[in-house]
Amino acid sequence: MEKFYFVMPAYNESENIVETVKQWYPVIEKINKMEGCEAILAIANDGSKDNTFEVMKNIKEGGAFPYFEPLTKPNGGHGATVLYLYRHALNNGADYIFQTDSDGQTNPEEFWQMFEHRHDYDFQIGYRKGRQDGASRVFVSKTLRMVVWLMFHEWVIDANTPFRLMQKDKLKAIMDVIPSDYFLCNVAISAIAVKWKYKIKFYEITFKPRQGGVNSINMKRIFKIGWKALGDFRKINANLKSLK
Repeated sequence: MEKFYFVMPAYNESENIVETVKQWYPVIEKINKMEGCEAILAIANDGSKDNTFEVMKNIKEGGAFPYFEPLTKPNGGHGATVLYLYRHALNNGADYIFQTDSDGQTNPEEFWQMFEHRHDYDFQIGYRKGRQDGASRVFVSKTLRMVVWLMFHEWVIDANTPFRLMQKDKLKAIMDVIPSDYFLCNVAISAIAVKWKYKIKFYEITFKPRQGGVNSINMKRIFKIGWKALGDFRKINANLKSLK
C-alpha cells in the first residue's frame, strides 16, 4: 500500500479554503480508487485570526469529503506549520508527502506528472516561471536563490516553491538537521536535497494570483525574514558540517 499525504498550511484563508478543498479533492478521490493506494488531504490552521478552522470543521462535518483531515495549532508561522504537517504525515504512515499552499494559486492537474514519476525521483519540485502574485514575491524568490548559493554553494531554480512531492525517508533525513520551527523550511529542504545529491526533478508549474484574502508578505517583513534566515542558514550549515 502506498500512502500519500497532501498537506497545506492555512492562515486567515476563510475566503479560499472551501474552494481549495473542492479543487484538490478529486485528486484525493482518484488516488483512493487506485489499487494499492491511499490518500489523505490534511490542512493545518496556523492560529488564524479569522474563522478558517470553523470553515474547515464545517467542510469535514458535511460528510462529502471523508478523506479530508482538518488540523489546528497555535500560530507559529508558515514554515513551522509546514514542518508540523510533514511530521504529522510521517507519523501517520505516509510514503509520499505532497505540499502546496491553501490559497488556490497552484493547479491540481499538474500534480499528476509527479505522481507518474514517484518511483523515479526522491523529490519532485515545481518552479514558478512568470509568477502572477506580485513583485514582492518575485523579489523574494530571486533573493533566496542568491542566498542559497552563498550559504550552501548550490544553485536551486526555485527553492521555496509550495508544490513538491517527497519520498518519506529522504524528507525525514533532512528534517533531522533543520530547526523544528524554521520559517523557510522548504528553502532549506530544497538546498540540502541538492547538496546531498538526491535524485530531483524540477517542473515548470502554473502559479496564479490568490483566489481571495490578503497577501501577508510586505517589504518590511521580507527583510526581517531574510535577516533571520541568514542566521538560521549558518546554523544549518554547521549541523551539516558536523555530520561529515
